[in-house]
Amino acid sequence: MALITEYSTTARPDRRIVEVYDADAYLGDDDSLAASRSQVVAGNGYHLYLHSLQDDIRVRVTLRIWDAPRSLPEDIEGSVPVSLESETGIMVISQFTSEPAGEMTLPRPGVYEGHAWWTGRQATGDYHTTCMHRRFTEKWDHDRVRQAWRECPVQEQYVLDLWYVREPEPVDDEDL
Repeated sequence: MALITEYSTTARPDRRIVEVYDADAYLGDDDSLAASRSQVVAGNGYHLYLHSLQDDIRVRVTLRIWDAPRSLPEDIEGSVPVSLESETGIMVISQFTSEPAGEMTLPRPGVYEGHAWWTGRQATGDYHTTCMHRRFTEKWDHDRVRQAWRECPVQEQYVLDLWYVREPEPVDDEDL
């Protein structure tokens, strides 16, 4: 199996959430957002929520498109199966209530299936908790806190390994 394309960016998990969605599917989904708290990654087919354990340290989000189904790597913290439909062929990586962190143009519009997996989530969350404690006990100023976020020894990373499965569902004129 061959890698067709890859896109990677960093995003601040505003309110502990990073979103991935089709450029025309910007409306949120409360049920998927709630499910991400226990599943880490959850979605409704058009919109994925990636749930971090912290909301200050930038995380890496990588989307990889493969020519065929791909096995999961061995050394990961967790994974879930995912499906994303993109009518526009453009996926947006967003920082929840902030501006988008980036966007990826897919090889073609359609439905992509695969898995989301992550590493460094727990270690980054633990580091964040330790720094927040030290912030108050050692009276860190704003600059020292920002320095601590930049010096995190672990990269929290979310990877979406996806492959094309079919054309997008046609839009029903009555839905417009």
